[in-house]
Amino acid sequence: MHVFPSEVADRLSQIAPQMFDQVDAMVDRMVDVLLRTEPAYRELDLVELRRSSRAGLAGGVRSLVGLAGGTSEVHCSEAREVGRRRAAQGIPLEAVLRAYRLGGQITWETLLAVARDSGAANDTLLVEVAGSVWRTNDVECAALAEGYREEQRRMDSVDEAARSHVLDGLLEGRGGDPAFVRAASELLGMPLAGRLLAVVAIPDQEGAASLVDPAGGLLRRGVRSVWGERSGAQVGVVALGTRRSTDVLGWLRAMAAGPVGVSAEVEGAAGVATAYRLADTAARTLPVGTRQVVTIDDRLPEALLSNSPEISSRLVGQSLGGLLELPEDEQAVLLETLAAFLAADGSPTRAADELYCHRNTVMHRLRRIESVTGRKVTDPRARLLWQLALLIAPQLQTAARPAA
Repeated sequence: MHVFPSEVADRLSQIAPQMFDQVDAMVDRMVDVLLRTEPAYRELDLVELRRSSRAGLAGGVRSLVGLAGGTSEVHCSEAREVGRRRAAQGIPLEAVLRAYRLGGQITWETLLAVARDSGAANDTLLVEVAGSVWRTNDVECAALAEGYREEQRRMDSVDEAARSHVLDGLLEGRGGDPAFVRAASELLGMPLAGRLLAVVAIPDQEGAASLVDPAGGLLRRGVRSVWGERSGAQVGVVALGTRRSTDVLGWLRAMAAGPVGVSAEVEGAAGVATAYRLADTAARTLPVGTRQVVTIDDRLPEALLSNSPEISSRLVGQSLGGLLELPEDEQAVLLETLAAFLAADGSPTRAADELYCHRNTVMHRLRRIESVTGRKVTDPRARLLWQLALLIAPQLQTAARPAA
């Protein structure tokens, strides 16, 4: 970090609070200019772009006014990481360098305005600070370009077979081997020591992928991931970093065109194999063609049933019995009534409101359900069995129908 004469350092410390007050406005200006002048930046997630811009501008201010954590080493490291991330996102290097120089220009112009407004501006201050701003900007641009080219070389050297081999190793439980994890992290260009999610996407009804370019979609939001195919499904491992899993779920929901299952968070690569099995189970509890993203915690009862097909089939037969042997129209009405009754905590009146019919109609249907299932609506165990059976309602007829 450049060492200023004491007079300049004193004046900078005086205007530091006003500089930090301007960071939001600096971010607004930078993002506005980038979106207007750099088409490549329009492909990025706006939240990620603002977060990255804020980190760079605020860090630049800290460095300029001499606060702890603003060393040139820190900023060069951050610039290299930005370069690597933008290379992975496909932003041209020239555009990234122009963005960094824009940040230096905005920092300088903001300091100039603050210094003049506060009466701190003089020739010594302006000459010293101007030189420091542009020297620092040049050094950080060089670090950024270095990180960008490093990432390009890494991506060029990684072929799809190698990526698939590493992903298979993670899914098969090799995440407990430190040497494998180090090599995998380096090859994939993503951290495997922090919080991770596994994602499984089942093809839609036409066999098309349920997630289109999920790696690119997440990367544009600053989240790294690796994807492959296993058992006909898309499989991904997502490195959350500092992002919340709920954010990733929201982005996946925006992309999804079919059934998608997501694991709970795991800490480090050793948990990836388990996370994959949980995500796969969650995805396969959804009916084919469903456009839905669920976590394993959303589908725990369904997961239990799907993992025990013999018990699941027996539960359906024992709890619903003859109801599934009725004519299709009557069966559909009774199943709908039973679902509404259970959702209403056993209240026929509330079920009738939900079904837009009279309470007596619901009571008549419930008696019919009792007669064909041999169970009483007042029996808590019968209600539990019915609820479990209805969780797999889209598969009920298939499960109960004899094989042709």
